[in-house]
Amino acid sequence: MTTPRAGTAPDAEVPPASAGGDDPAAPEGSRRAVAVVIGVVFLDLLGFGVVIPILPFYVRSFGVSDVFIGLIAAAYSLAQFLAAPTLGRISDERGRRPVIAFSVAMAGVAWLVFGFATEIGAVAGTGAAVATLLLSRTLAGAAGGNISAAQAYIADVTPREKRAGALGLVGAAFSLGFVFGPALGGVAASDSVVAAADALLPGFVPTTRFTLPSFLAAGLSFLAAGAAVAVLSEPERTRPAGAGRGTLVGQFRSALADDALRPLVASYFVTSVAFAGIQVMFIPFAADFHGYDATAAAVFLTYIGVLGTVNQGALVGPLERRLGAVRLAVIGGTALAASLALLPFTPELGRLLPLPGGTGLLAGPILTGPTVALFAVGALLSFGNGSLTVSLSTLVSERASDETQGAAFGVTQGAGSLGRTVGPPVAAAAYVVAYWSPFVAGAVLLAPVVYVLAGGRALGGTSGAAD
Repeated sequence: MTTPRAGTAPDAEVPPASAGGDDPAAPEGSRRAVAVVIGVVFLDLLGFGVVIPILPFYVRSFGVSDVFIGLIAAAYSLAQFLAAPTLGRISDERGRRPVIAFSVAMAGVAWLVFGFATEIGAVAGTGAAVATLLLSRTLAGAAGGNISAAQAYIADVTPREKRAGALGLVGAAFSLGFVFGPALGGVAASDSVVAAADALLPGFVPTTRFTLPSFLAAGLSFLAAGAAVAVLSEPERTRPAGAGRGTLVGQFRSALADDALRPLVASYFVTSVAFAGIQVMFIPFAADFHGYDATAAAVFLTYIGVLGTVNQGALVGPLERRLGAVRLAVIGGTALAASLALLPFTPELGRLLPLPGGTGLLAGPILTGPTVALFAVGALLSFGNGSLTVSLSTLVSERASDETQGAAFGVTQGAGSLGRTVGPPVAAAAYVVAYWSPFVAGAVLLAPVVYVLAGGRALGGTSGAAD
């Protein structure tokens, strides 16, 4: 049974858009659909990126341990783990458009509540403030499960031979969100903007370096929801037989029983655990060992985002066509492991360079040895992460049927979210004991992922290129 085309009778049979067909307008329509969903994802991720530079400082402002940074990050990922497979399955059954529109609106509500944590703490105490951060991040994490529906949308409207490039554009939208999001967050948290907002906004609107980025993130998510409702069209797709009977446990059991999907699900999980150190503890590390504040951290994250946009939007697609998804995943995993191992030692590496040794990106000379070392390792990290994640997404799309794209992406994204649930608290606790340990441990964890992919088991025993 197929989903009816808009304006046709309910029983009308239409070919799935992913089949390509003979319609000469299909390629242009496909590109337009991809552009629209990429735009919605970008706006949503832009809002997510806005709060990244302030989050560790926001948590520290309540005088609690850095372990809470990891716990709050884990809450986001746990909710995403639970929501992603469900949202992916619902998008298979009910449609991509309503899932995407509703979830990004829910993210807007979450970021709005996030911004009021300090005010709630002033009335009800520190515990209530931290609980507000935790609950709002949980809601935002559930909304973030919509990436499975977005990836499935791309798969619906893109021929299989072009999906690596199209899915790379989803990664590029993520990266663009991290280009402009942290930069906007850093600006919104600056003293001059906070002072200007305090003078212009009504007295009942709290204006601090934490509330302004939070409210900006909420506004961007609401804008994305409006764009999804107004512009995004429902793609033609093939409905799965027996829709509505799947469960979260059942979806994971089916994926793990599939010889082609099982190593990919495991790779998503392990990679996410390994990457937790950089996701959660980089900003505290940059503050503690490079002297960065929220604005300087935003500059570095913007740099990483620019590189990620270039890597995933322009570089990964041609490399995947030349090397195959498996080989590119192996190269990306190796580069990511090397960058994680080097990252905590960038201050020492920088002092070996014939450059000034001062710290602080914006507080002194820009081309200091530690800064150059950090930016060089960041470039390697961006390439490795982009190559690995896009290649894994391509392999998932190739191994799933047209009827189960949403469910397959939901399970693998759920596995990644589970890894980001397990990893952050462990990484935060490890950082307190030995600052370098979460990064080095991440590099070690990536070794079995690279080994499995290099052995070809991600393709059910073949070791050649993906195509």
